[in-house]
Amino acid sequence: MSSLFEPTHAGSLALANRVVMAPLTRNRSPRAVPGPLAVEYYRQRASAGLIVTEGTAISQQGQGYADVPGLYAPEQLEGWRKVTAAVHAAGGKIVTQLWHVGRVSHTELQAGGQAPVAPSAIPATTKTYLIRDGKGGFDQTSTPRALAAEEIAGIVDDFRKAARAALDSGFDGVEIHGANGYLLDQFLKLGANHRTDHYGGSIANRIRFTLEVVRAVAAEIGAGRVGLRISPVTPANGISDPDPQPLFDTLLAELAPLGLAYIHVIEGATGGPREIEDRPFDYRRLKAAYRAAGGKGAWMVNNGYDRALADEALADGADLVAFGRPFIANPDLVRRLRERAPLQVPDRATMYGGGAEGYTDYPALPA
Repeated sequence: MSSLFEPTHAGSLALANRVVMAPLTRNRSPRAVPGPLAVEYYRQRASAGLIVTEGTAISQQGQGYADVPGLYAPEQLEGWRKVTAAVHAAGGKIVTQLWHVGRVSHTELQAGGQAPVAPSAIPATTKTYLIRDGKGGFDQTSTPRALAAEEIAGIVDDFRKAARAALDSGFDGVEIHGANGYLLDQFLKLGANHRTDHYGGSIANRIRFTLEVVRAVAAEIGAGRVGLRISPVTPANGISDPDPQPLFDTLLAELAPLGLAYIHVIEGATGGPREIEDRPFDYRRLKAAYRAAGGKGAWMVNNGYDRALADEALADGADLVAFGRPFIANPDLVRRLRERAPLQVPDRATMYGGGAEGYTDYPALPA
């Protein structure tokens, strides 16, 4: 059986272990620029085999929350260069998550107060994080407008440019965010996509945008440095689809020949139950469809994993296990998992926004 703590590879990435730090939005990048606190935060967690950064907007249009970082302005890239240098100096590997939130945004975050964009003009029925008069809080997302077909190529190109900017900023690769009800997921699922053009309706049409994004990014920086995150059944951000199994089986079969570094699969409801009664899904079948089509990327599993579940997943054929919230309060999570040491519990009050408290002040185990 594979050990959680043995070295492995994901595409072009040589990893010290199979523990992955999952993306965690923390809202601590004023003006969308990662600063010194982010440098320290990621450096502290560099013992992970792979760090996937918090979602990082590919454009201002892609921004959906206050004080989340971007990857489209010179000062943002300079901030990320300091982060990647610190992680590499500590012996770690780090990729950034390329993010366009689509309809999960607010007019206050969009250029000129415009409406967010989406495949169809259907509200997300969720909340976003805004800062008003210096105070952070949650508010309902704004109603989006439907993207015109001729606009979509520009967003594909924004993903491509962001991938190049990521490598220029020192990242080892990128993860494309195709999960949790954000823009790519909105195009995939019928609950958000009511289009009647060649980006809507059939499965072949609904996967078109995701395929275009992944292929463009892979062509720009090499497929071995590219991962894709998916969440077939999560209800996050009001997303839904009546029949996700053939949708995702088809998507991964189409992606298989590209030679991606990994597929990052959120099992069940993001941050919630691993199985949803009214949304059954066969993850073994999904993986089999990918492998049968020639997909060789590492298989990364995510959602509610602890040491025991991680060992079970590896025995069942997973290659990487992503841990989210445990990394918030345990910068030395890899050591704690290895030694079966107690885990500190994150303070929910300091998860979003603020400064060092609840971000970089969680102590590691004594040497």
